[in-house]
Amino acid sequence: MNPAPFALLLLVLGMAILISALVGVVTVALARWNGAAVPAALIQGGLAFAGSLTLCCVVLAFLRRSPG
Repeated sequence: MNPAPFALLLLVLGMAILISALVGVVTVALARWNGAAVPAALIQGGLAFAGSLTLCCVVLAFLRRSPG
């Protein structure tokens, strides 16, 4: 069994999580800068993290299934 595809999958998923975390942190910072309270900013950051992670996974699944 070749471990390379599994390692590549872990690498790509790790990058998706890191990108989504960065989006969440930037969203919290921008919300705080705009004057939002800490709980509201954290909720916005969590929603941005979840949304961007979902979008990354959908794009990765689409690229995996595309012919070629």
